[in-house]
Parts: sequence; C-alpha cells; structure tokens
Amino acid sequence: MLSMLKGKKGFTLIELMIVVAIIGILAAIAIPNFLKFQAKSKQSEAKSNLGAIYTGEIAYYGEANSFGDFNQVNWSPSGSPRYHYVLGGTWVDNDNLNRGAPTSIVTAAPAWTGNLNGVKDNASPPVVIAAGVAPFFDNNWFCAGAGGIISTGTLVDGWSILKTTAVIDKALLWTNNGIN
Repeated sequence: MLSMLKGKKGFTLIELMIVVAIIGILAAIAIPNFLKFQAKSKQSEAKSNLGAIYTGEIAYYGEANSFGDFNQVNWSPSGSPRYHYVLGGTWVDNDNLNRGAPTSIVTAAPAWTGNLNGVKDNASPPVVIAAGVAPFFDNNWFCAGAGGIISTGTLVDGWSILKTTAVIDKALLWTNNGIN
C-alpha cells in the first residue's frame, strides 16, 4: 500500500478548484482598483498642461498687459493628448481657443460644473471656490479648461485652472469626475 502512494504525485481536483476560486476573487477585487488608479494617473496630463497654460498666460500678461489665446501664449499640448483644452466657449478642433481633438461625447463644455477637490482661495479666512468657471480670457482674468474621457465609461473628466481676482491667484479645480 505504501508503495502505491509513493508513485502518485500532484494535486487533487478540489485543491485546484480552490486555487482557481481564490485567484478569481483576487482578480475581481484588483481589476476595478487597477482601472481606477490608471485613470487617476492619466489626470496628471491635465494638471501639468493646465499648469503650463497658467505659466504661459502669466508670462504673456507680463509682456502684453492682458491674457491671450493659445496662439498668443504659444501653447499646445505635445504628443496625443487625452484631454481637450479650452480657453473659450465652443468645443472645436484646434483653433486659437482650443487644443486637442474633442471626443464625440464632449460637447458644449459639460465639465465645468463644480469643485470636487475642495480648492480654496488665499483669502483670510480661506473661502472654498464653490463652482467651476466656464473657460474664458480677457484683459484681466482667465480660466482654461481640460475635458476628456480617461476611463472605460462615457463620463467626461474635467479640470480647470483660473485666475479670476487678485485673491484667487491660481486655483486648480477638478470640476467633473470622469473616473467612475
């Protein structure tokens, strides 16, 4: 009897089924979290490009005493942007107020609706900026926006950066959650 057991090696079907079930449970937990973190990493494109737009606008203001469009501040995203960048009202493809091709779902600026990351101005005491501002620029103030679909859903992820008063010098607002 002992010699019969010595020759048999391997796992039973039950053991294999338990291992497969454990792997399935771990995958069901890990994959949605992975997709969420992947979408969050894509947001760094919008944040860094809006920071570059802000820097370009401030530099242009130092020269021309007004804020300008993308051509005037000489800004354009590099590579294949995931976001569409806007300084003015309409969502068209690559003109002096827009950069990056808009997705078919992004239409008339749906993303500038709130302040999801609780941005505060530098007043004393600080005031939470309640809502996003539609993209614009003029002689004294500007707001640039970024909108794009970065997850597997159809929701637009929206960001904006603004300088609207002497108190609100630089505010980076997460205005629409496109990660869900």
